[in-house]
Order: sequence, then C-alpha cells, then structure tokens
Amino acid sequence: MNIPTELRTAHPDVYWLAEDDHAGLTNYLLDWQWLAANEAIHTVTKAGEGNMNCTLRVTTNERSFIVKQARPWVEKYPTIAAPWERALIEGGFYQLIAGAATLQQMMPRLLGSDAVSRINVFEDLGASDDLMRLYAGERKLELAQIETLAAYLTQLHRGFVRYEDKAAFANRAMRTLNHFHIFVFPLQPANGFDLDAITPGLQAAAQKLKDNAAYVARVTQLGELYLQDGDALLHGDFFPGSWLQAADGLKVIDPEFCFFGAAEFELGVMLAHLLMTGHSQVVIDRLWQSYQPASSNWQPALVEQFAGIEIMRRLIGVAQLPLRLGLAEKTVLLEHSVAIVMHDKENE
Repeated sequence: MNIPTELRTAHPDVYWLAEDDHAGLTNYLLDWQWLAANEAIHTVTKAGEGNMNCTLRVTTNERSFIVKQARPWVEKYPTIAAPWERALIEGGFYQLIAGAATLQQMMPRLLGSDAVSRINVFEDLGASDDLMRLYAGERKLELAQIETLAAYLTQLHRGFVRYEDKAAFANRAMRTLNHFHIFVFPLQPANGFDLDAITPGLQAAAQKLKDNAAYVARVTQLGELYLQDGDALLHGDFFPGSWLQAADGLKVIDPEFCFFGAAEFELGVMLAHLLMTGHSQVVIDRLWQSYQPASSNWQPALVEQFAGIEIMRRLIGVAQLPLRLGLAEKTVLLEHSVAIVMHDKENE
C-alpha cells in the first residue's frame, strides 16, 4: 500500500518496504550487510496471506529469504491501528528461543533486525503450506502433527518459567489490541459489523449471544484473565495460519502476539480451531494426551472456556476465517461456544 506522506515525513529514517522497490530494497539490504556485494535481487513477491504485516520473499541469484515489516496499522485492514513495536517483540522472541532446540527447529532462523524500520529478516523455509486449507475441509491434521504441535507448546510453556525479564515480553499494546477483538468487539451491542453480508442470518444468531448477559459477563471475566501476566511464555496466536507444513516437517511462525500469561488461553485457541475444522474426538483427545502443562494449577476447564470464546470471535468478529460453513453449522458452533464457556467443570 502507499505510505502516507505525513508518515514518511515524520519518520525520515524509516525504510518503507515495497514489493516494487527493488533498487531501494537492494540499497537497504546492502547497508545492513544482509545482501552480499555479489548478490542481485531477481524477484520480490508477497510471502503468504498474513493479516498483520508487510511480508515479502526476496529471491536473489544466490538464495531466498523473508523480509517482514510491521507498520503502525494492520496490513490487511489499514484503518485498524496496530502497535508498531510488535516487530521488536517478535525479534526478541526469536532471540529468546534460539537456545531451545525443539523450538528453534520448528521456527525459521532470525537473520537480522532493524529496530528503527521495524523490520525482521528470516530464513526462507521454502515451499510450504500454511494449513489454512484446513478451513476449507480439504484436509485434516494427522495425529503425529497434533503431537508435534503439542510438543512445541509444551516446550514453549515450560521452558521459560524461570526467565527473569518477563516484563520485556509484556507486549501490553498488542495484548490490548487482541483483547478488544477477542473479548469485546464481537459482543458489543451495535458494533456496525454486518454479519449478514458474510452469512445471511448470522446477525440474528450473534444477537442471541449479545443478549445473554451471563455469557457476556463470563467472556468479560475471562478477558481480564487474558490480560493478567503469568509464568508461561505464549506464542499468542497459535492457529493454522501460524503453522507451516514445510518439506522437513511442521513449522511455527509469527509470534508477534507473544507474552507471558495463562497457558490455558493458548491451548484453548488451538482446540477451538480443531473444533471449527471438524476434527474428530480422537484428534482432540490426542491433543489433551500430548500436551504437558507446566503448572500444577493447570485448569482444563479454562482451556475449554477460552476455546469457546475463540470460536465466537472467529464467527462474529472481524478476524474471519475462510470457513465453508453455512448458517446452520455456524449456529451450532455458537451454541457450543455458549455451552462450554458457561460450563465450569471445577464446580461440578
């Protein structure tokens, strides 16, 4: 997209990434010594279908790599402001997990960071599938893939409990943004979001949830829990759009929403997407069996409640998914959201 003139003027030291600016990108990469003197850029193309950032694949006569820039807005929705510092948090995450073999093997290597331009450079994982096809019903995750993803979360959540500088990953602005779009906006009485334009009749189905005062109160309560700091390092956006099927196995990308918080939130998000994509109970049971919680205070009921909220916000919130579901199927999922959010197993 075109960068507003006032933004360029206010930030003259920032290099603004653009797919068609080969000359400017060449000079920028040379200045940072991320491009060798004998390298020439052959192609610059969009890398993936992510919402948040400008992410490009740069192919030279020698190799390819990924250049990712955070802007002060959501790339797919430029009218939605987004914390610019998310690139710094993401770069810090990669640096933190670099010594954890299980995690590093499942993520691209960070090749460099520019704090001024909010740019990170990563190794290119090559031809890969971001698993968004799960939403079209074209495939299902295998049990071995569930085990791999659960092992990643286990290592992530358990591996940094004693990390002393947790405040460096508070990621407060990104958490506030995410909190609004998960726990607040979808249930606002008149948020102006035309759900019938997505699925005719969905507005009325959503209104039933908005009119359910007990449900709204519970969602609000769980939103406050999401905002609290915790001991587990979370990826923060652990869903199929952040999972890549590469030639050498599953990979995880885009940890810009990371923070230290409640591990139940993370597993709940993953569970929600398994439910929305029609995975069997056998697959869901394998997730429960494979994940090893870090805390003795682990609350499985919270996992299901957070899953219910993630289902709700993906069906009636802004962050829509390419789900091939009709009104009847979405209504069933929304009713399931209410059932599991309101079902407190701890008090049975």
